[in-house]
Amino acid sequence: MRARAARIMVVMKAGRSRQRRKRFHKRVPAGASPGTLIADPHAPRPRMSVIAYGPSGVVERAIDDPESVRPLLSSHAVVWLNVDGLGDVDTILAVGKVFGLHRLALEDVINVTQRPKLENYGEHQFLVARMIEWADHLETDQLSLFLGKNFVVTFQEKAGDPFDPVRARIRGGKGSIRSRGSDYLAYALVDATIDEYFPVLEKCGERLEALEDRILTAPSPEDIPDVHEIKRDLLTLRRAVWPMRETLALLLRESESLVEKDTRFYLNDCYDHTVQIMDLVETYREIASSLVEMYLSSLSNRLNEVMKVLTMIATIFIPLTFIVGVYGMNFDPDSSPWSMPELRWKYGYVACLLFMVAVTVGLIFFFRRRGWLGQAARMRRDALLSPALDRPPPVHR
Repeated sequence: MRARAARIMVVMKAGRSRQRRKRFHKRVPAGASPGTLIADPHAPRPRMSVIAYGPSGVVERAIDDPESVRPLLSSHAVVWLNVDGLGDVDTILAVGKVFGLHRLALEDVINVTQRPKLENYGEHQFLVARMIEWADHLETDQLSLFLGKNFVVTFQEKAGDPFDPVRARIRGGKGSIRSRGSDYLAYALVDATIDEYFPVLEKCGERLEALEDRILTAPSPEDIPDVHEIKRDLLTLRRAVWPMRETLALLLRESESLVEKDTRFYLNDCYDHTVQIMDLVETYREIASSLVEMYLSSLSNRLNEVMKVLTMIATIFIPLTFIVGVYGMNFDPDSSPWSMPELRWKYGYVACLLFMVAVTVGLIFFFRRRGWLGQAARMRRDALLSPALDRPPPVHR
C-alpha cells in the first residue's frame, strides 16, 4: 500500500511540475508597441539551413548569415529556409528583412504560445501549426511557416522535426515536389506535421486498451493517475488539432491565397486527416472519461462479490446455528417423553451432523440454481461489465 501511495504521489507531482513548465512563457510587457520582439533567454540559439531547388538541381547547406540566401532567391525556383531555435532576436529580424516578413508575424514567431492560425500579409502568408513531441509525456512545439511566391521560411522552437521525408524527396527528386512551386512545399510540410499525430493516437489507443483490461480484471488506485495522464494528452491533441482544421479550411477558402488550384486538392486531403484525427480524439476522450466510471463500477462489483460471499456464509450458518441452539437447550428427557427424546437415540449425534450437512448442501445447491454462486454468477457479472466500454477504434490514415 505504501508503494502504491508513493507512486501516485510521484505521478501527481510530475503532472504538477509539467503544468508549471507549461505555464511559464516569455511575454511582451503590457503597453509595448506592436511588433516588439523579446526572446526567451532560455531558448536555444538559431541554427539555419537552406535548401534551394528546381527541376535542374538542389543546393543544400547550413548558413550563418541570412543575407547569403538572396542569390538563391533569384537563381532557384523554390528556396526553403529552416531556422531551429528562437533565442536571438537579431537573427530573426535579419531573416525577416531578407524575405520581407511582417514584424507582427515575427512577434508571433517569438511568442510560442500561438494557436494554429493563418494570416495573409499580401506578398506572403503566415501559418502557425503545432508539432507533436512524445517523450515521457505529450508536448507540442510551435511551427511558424511563411509562404511566399518562391520561398518557404519555417521557424521551430528547437531542433528536431518530422520533415526528413520531405528533405529526402527533394534531394532524390522523388515525386513531383521539385517540379512544383513553394505552395506545394508548404503543403508537404503541413502534411508531415499532421501525419505525426497518427502514431501518437495509436499509442493513446493502446494505453486505453491496456487500462481497460487492467480495470476490468484487477482495478487498483494506480490506474486513476494513468487515466488522467491520458486525458491530459488527449486535451493537448485537441487544442492542437481543432484550430488546425479551421486553419486549413480558411486556407482552402481564400480566393487571394498563394496556393495554386492543383495544390488545393492535396490540402483538402490534409483537411480530411485533421477531421479524422478530431473524431479519434473525441472518441478517445469519451473512453477515457468512462474508464473512471468503470473503475468505480469494478470496485463496487468486487465489494458486492465479497459481501455476497459473506452473506451466503452467514445464511448457511443460520439454520446450523438454529439446530445447534435447539439441541443445546437443557431439557430433561426423563421428565417427559416429549422433552427432546432424540438425546437418548443411539445415533442421534451422527444423525444431527448428517442433517446439518444436508442443510448446507441443499443451500449451496439452491444458491447455484438461482445463479448467485459459481459460473452463472461470473457470467452475469461479465455480461454487466463488458458492454460498459467499447474497444478503442483502430487508427487508419
